[in-house]
Amino acid sequence: MIPLDASHLPQVEALLAPDRANAMFILSNLRTHGFGGDHPHGMQLGADAPTPTALLGLTNGGMVLPYLPDPDHGPAAATLLRGQALGGVAGPAAMVRPLLDALDLAAAPTILDADEPQFLLDLAAMNIPDGPGTLAPLSIAPDTAADWRAAYDGELHLGEPSPDAARADVDDCIAADSHRFVMIDGIPAAMTGFNATLPDIVQVGGVYTPPGTRGRGLARRAVALHLAEARATGVRQATLFAASDAAVACYRPLGFERIGTFALVLFDGKVTP
Repeated sequence: MIPLDASHLPQVEALLAPDRANAMFILSNLRTHGFGGDHPHGMQLGADAPTPTALLGLTNGGMVLPYLPDPDHGPAAATLLRGQALGGVAGPAAMVRPLLDALDLAAAPTILDADEPQFLLDLAAMNIPDGPGTLAPLSIAPDTAADWRAAYDGELHLGEPSPDAARADVDDCIAADSHRFVMIDGIPAAMTGFNATLPDIVQVGGVYTPPGTRGRGLARRAVALHLAEARATGVRQATLFAASDAAVACYRPLGFERIGTFALVLFDGKVTP
């Protein structure tokens, strides 16, 4: 595979645009940060050819974002990653797992190694549940948002929750205006957000309801209200990954339908293949 630069952006977008739901993180990173740069999410890209049929993204933070439609692309992609310090891999499971095998990292120690069902929703057909609550930005209660973010990471078994890291994440969310509370009687009751955004599709993430308000459908309503807000700006689709049966039960009534499987692998410390 060969390195790409900003001049290849039209070819990259031509490859990924028809499959946006499976390329959200690459496309959103490029839209937000462009090629390179010094932001942790800034990304370098490699491809099989200047007009690519396969892509491999690597962020400055060490996250690998593959778009490798043919499993046979794995060995060639692995050559670009040799000697790099890697923090994890995220993408469609059919693209991630062959790459990990090619890197000899399938058995590397991890803090998270999950294959999760992926869903897609046409927002024109979304069902918005009745119920209480209105949307508000996280800036209305950033300390609550940081506490919930730390609890969310803890429930996903992402290591010991870090208040500083959670607050930094929340600060980023506030700056990007990407997340929302659902408020009931002026008090935050649930949280939702978009982890990646494009003009016509968003990827839902960071959905959290504190234990005291679970079982009332608040997460479902939060997601629906936020998606309705996005729909009003021209967004037409939403995708997400469900980490549990409870999450699947939350999202399906909105109209989400399964389209595949997403793999998220976070190594226990950086690894160098």
